[in-house]
Amino acid sequence: MTDPVTHGLVILLHGVAAFGYDLDPLAGVLRRSLPHTAVIAPDAPFAYERGPGRQWYSLEGVTPENRLARIAAARPAFDALIRSLVDAHGLADRLDRVALVGFSQGATLAFDAVARGPWPVGALVLLSGRFVAPEPFTPALATPVLLVHGSADEAVPSEETRRARAMLQEAAMTVESHIVRGVGHTISPTGMKLTRRFLRERL
Repeated sequence: MTDPVTHGLVILLHGVAAFGYDLDPLAGVLRRSLPHTAVIAPDAPFAYERGPGRQWYSLEGVTPENRLARIAAARPAFDALIRSLVDAHGLADRLDRVALVGFSQGATLAFDAVARGPWPVGALVLLSGRFVAPEPFTPALATPVLLVHGSADEAVPSEETRRARAMLQEAAMTVESHIVRGVGHTISPTGMKLTRRFLRERL
């Protein structure tokens, strides 16, 4: 008999200068809503250079021109981490039961993982992310996407989410997008509710 917690897996990906436990409020909401799904928030592979916390790639000297190369260089460590979690839950052949939920820099990496096509997961949630379309842009077309961004985000402007929605829709992906009025660079209660509902419908 299959262990109930392996019916699905949600992987939460934190922002820069943070740890996995910083996403505990969202993790708690999802665990209560998805009792037969494992919810995990790992730490990013790399230490943050300017203080405590972890990061998916370095922001030192990052520019719009070199950001994509930084993301590409970070992907081997990212992929290895995701693969280890998926394998540990026996879902390597059931990626449709896996969801990636990224905040800020974590959303950037999650977007890239699906935009390049190697992670055709069952759901992708991108919260307050900055998005760069790789070339070639060959996304996992069957993966439904939820985009949520605060209108008052001063760290990553909400225009990033509008651009991502246009890119994904042009690629014929299923996209739901919300700009939450008055919210800054954070995961708001509204963002948590939208994420919970989106994942309940797909996992």
